[in-house]
Amino acid sequence: MSIEYILSSRFKTIYISAMSQIDVLREEISLSPEDCFFVMKRYKQGFPYPPHIHPEFELNFLENAAGSIRIVGDSTEEIGDLDLVLVAGGTKHAYSNHKCKFEGTIEITIQFHRSLFDSVINKRHFKTIRNMFENASRGLVFSRQMIERIQPELKLLSDEVPDSFRNFLRLIEILKILSLDDAARRLNTSNKLSDFKDRDSDRLETIMLYLHENYQRSVTLTDVANLINTSESSLTRFLKKWTGKTFIDNLNDIRVSVAVCKLIDTNDTVSEICYKSGFNNLSNFNRIFRKKKGITPTEYREKYARSRFRV
Repeated sequence: MSIEYILSSRFKTIYISAMSQIDVLREEISLSPEDCFFVMKRYKQGFPYPPHIHPEFELNFLENAAGSIRIVGDSTEEIGDLDLVLVAGGTKHAYSNHKCKFEGTIEITIQFHRSLFDSVINKRHFKTIRNMFENASRGLVFSRQMIERIQPELKLLSDEVPDSFRNFLRLIEILKILSLDDAARRLNTSNKLSDFKDRDSDRLETIMLYLHENYQRSVTLTDVANLINTSESSLTRFLKKWTGKTFIDNLNDIRVSVAVCKLIDTNDTVSEICYKSGFNNLSNFNRIFRKKKGITPTEYREKYARSRFRV
């Protein structure tokens, strides 16, 4: 019997089996049934979210993220300075900080319904796109040559004025070009990071889920260490190795990510968002938010409309 947890406005559902084994988080994305696709461009300072799924296809581009770990299904790889992956709906995926220094890191995410091309996907003009979608069921990583070729188009798409039919045509063109990448490869266990074991993945998911569930209260290093039956020093080393951050930085990243969702999706005041996100005072919230995002919560709310749109 499944138990549903409300985690945040981004991650809505987590399924837990009778043995309390964590399966995966389900992400509720911002793509509505009326939208053709959704684009978001973000300047990253960390990857706070654990592995998750959603039914929509996702094309994710990363620039200057060398040293991060990409997790797709059962594949775990350390990536270079450029990465572009297509993930089919229902496939577990996430990134982990690991060794990434986050110097000018940019992420462009494009999400679209699997049914978007239903009426034409079996036509001969879409044959290569159909094959690409099928290969994306386990994650499809594109070659560096293709990434360098398509990179300007992805940036143009993410910077364009919203609600443009031209953007939809541009997306089709991007997908068509990507579908011709003979060097693209499917992800599977053969390319798993050598020292990243299944047990490490399970422990990381357990820790991150616990932090997502409890970010609103006072969470200590001791609490989490007890959760996975380890010492505080061992937990600190584990988090530093696989996320590249300390315990408190991981917790604050989650709190800031929750605050970002609330700044975007609600009309709550900054003060209300501060406490709902788990921070104990406004000055501390503003200081940490500015450190993580480079701007204040108020400035982020004002800027947001220029970096996210639906078509």
